[in-house]
Amino acid sequence: MTALIESPTRTAHRTYSRRASLVVLCAGALMTILDGSIVTVAMPAIQSDLGFSPAGLAWVVNAYLIPFGGLLLLIGRLGDLLGRKRMFTAGLAVFTVASVLCGTANSQGLLIAARAVQGVGGAMASAVVLGMLVALFPEPREQARAIAVFSAVGSVGATLGTFLGGALTEALSWHWIFLINLPIGIVAWLAAVRVLAPERGAGLGSGADYPGAALVTAALMLTVYVIVGSGDRGLAATLLLAALALTLFAAFAVRQARIAHPLLRPRLFRSRLLTGANSVQILMIATMYGFQFIGVLYIQRVLGFGELATGFAFLPAPVAIGVLMMSLSARAIGRFGAYRVLLAGLVLITGGMALLSRAPVHGSYVTDVLPAMLLLAAGFAAAMPPLTGLAMSGAREEDAGLASGLFNTTQVVGGSLGLATLSTLAASHTEGLLGRGAQLVPATAEGYQLAFRVAALVAAGSLVLAAAVLRTRTEPVRD
Repeated sequence: MTALIESPTRTAHRTYSRRASLVVLCAGALMTILDGSIVTVAMPAIQSDLGFSPAGLAWVVNAYLIPFGGLLLLIGRLGDLLGRKRMFTAGLAVFTVASVLCGTANSQGLLIAARAVQGVGGAMASAVVLGMLVALFPEPREQARAIAVFSAVGSVGATLGTFLGGALTEALSWHWIFLINLPIGIVAWLAAVRVLAPERGAGLGSGADYPGAALVTAALMLTVYVIVGSGDRGLAATLLLAALALTLFAAFAVRQARIAHPLLRPRLFRSRLLTGANSVQILMIATMYGFQFIGVLYIQRVLGFGELATGFAFLPAPVAIGVLMMSLSARAIGRFGAYRVLLAGLVLITGGMALLSRAPVHGSYVTDVLPAMLLLAAGFAAAMPPLTGLAMSGAREEDAGLASGLFNTTQVVGGSLGLATLSTLAASHTEGLLGRGAQLVPATAEGYQLAFRVAALVAAGSLVLAAAVLRTRTEPVRD
């Protein structure tokens, strides 16, 4: 009888703790995700204030992306070994301190160094979050809801950063796009220490492969460097660096197959769902990052919008993504299954990019951009939660941190690859038209149209791949 009386109290406390943990994890992730887009709008102000050259200015972004993308996989595994809460809270602390250094930087070198440290902290805080979520919410229906909320926060943060960057830079100064992280980081860290349940990792003896860690980290950092800097060097140098990265990956794979306690168990990649979902994500994120970057340029350089107006123009996307993910995504997955919802989302993304590819030189935001933007937002809201769930369902509990780090890594690689490829295509096509005597704005518009057409083909490729490899035997859970 006593057990029956006490059980509801324990259940309520457990539910509250898990919800509070979800809020903390989302807040920490939001801070790092915002930083990826908030800085782009402030780049002209940073360049003017600190005297960056165009090539040097790119390192304000690259100095963050290279350690962030390169360390996600390693840190995800270290989270499994040392404890994911420990890694998450340490990451929040490093990211917050580095943000203050960025915000108070008065020289190019200090800003770039602080951005690199910020990338390390961002990787520490981001790599283990999905692993913590699936451990907190093991039941499929609750897990789908939690992933939908987390995905909504991440997607809204990525797009909202464009608006906040413009608003903070115009109202205050570029320093505040970094200093705003100080109060957020302190509150998030204190809440994480108090709310997140303590856990013990498997211990370094279960997979502390230091040479392997050095190989995979160097390979991933070099990969991100090759992608983000591909437009600034010749083809021969790019191919040479790419070959070196592949050699490092090969050496890492050989080592993992031969040692007793590998950092990355080869069996993880035998999961069709995990490998397939990460492959689909590379293509899908390449499409969406292309839209976010090229879309901003189209609105500014062809339609003539200013920075703040561009931020407002993009606001419908995060609003639509947030509303759809948090209100419909989990229910749709429960009713129709993750596979069908994912395919429907990829169809919408493909259609949105195809519609955007006809954006004309004398276009209108309301008729030529907004409908495509809403289609893309609806598609991403439908596709991202089931894709995340399928990727994480392919990993065992002891590998959840590693699977989380891998999923975040493919996001960075896909986004960087899409951004580099589509922006290069648009710029090359525009330069070719200008060389044949075309006017600047029409040539620019045609360059963006080509990029959008290629992005639509990439999205269609992600749809075909998902349809081929991600079908599951699990039936939808009906109410």
